Amino acid sequence: MDEEITIIDSNTRNEKIKNFFINNKKNITIGLSIITVVIIGYLSMIEMKERNKIKLANQFNLIVINFKTGDKQVTINELTKIINTNDGTYSPLALYFLIDNNLINNQSEINKLFDEVINKTSLDYEIKNLIIYKKALFNSEFSNENDLLQILNPIINSESIWKSHSLYLIAEYFYSKNEKQKAKEFFNQILLIPSANTDIKTASQKRLNRDLGE
Repeated sequence: MDEEITIIDSNTRNEKIKNFFINNKKNITIGLSIITVVIIGYLSMIEMKERNKIKLANQFNLIVINFKTGDKQVTINELTKIINTNDGTYSPLALYFLIDNNLINNQSEINKLFDEVINKTSLDYEIKNLIIYKKALFNSEFSNENDLLQILNPIINSESIWKSHSLYLIAEYFYSKNEKQKAKEFFNQILLIPSANTDIKTASQKRLNRDLGE
């Protein structure tokens, strides 16, 4: 008797499942089609990104190879195009190449390119902070106190690994301006950071002991 009831329940369940698929055939087909399209689209997007990455890599390498013999303005234009692709790898590399080789002397133009990379490119947290620090380093010879602090504030107000570097840059900036009290404050801040870079910490302590009376 129990076996017969089990068989009947099983048949009833199978019939319900069969009827569900029959009654919902259209919706199931549409759903499977959508899932298939999404998967194909996702895989296509990944493949496209990989192709674009390879293309950018080839473009960047070609620019570097032809740099010495090529036209300077063409090099600037091509590197700027790479920066504007907002690629997490080659946009920063293109910017660094422009700066390291002094291809653009206009501070405003360089800062616009820095902002393009910092604000519009998807970057790892610490890579972004490194680029912000490099922007401050580039501007340290030209900018006033407020501008330099404004650039570095996102790092100074964080727990970034570049925080001690940023504080040291500002401290040295004030020291070079003979504003020793302000310099002293920033050097002391570095000493209070448990995770501060060891070399930066040592250099700060030396500066305080040797030049700032501590």
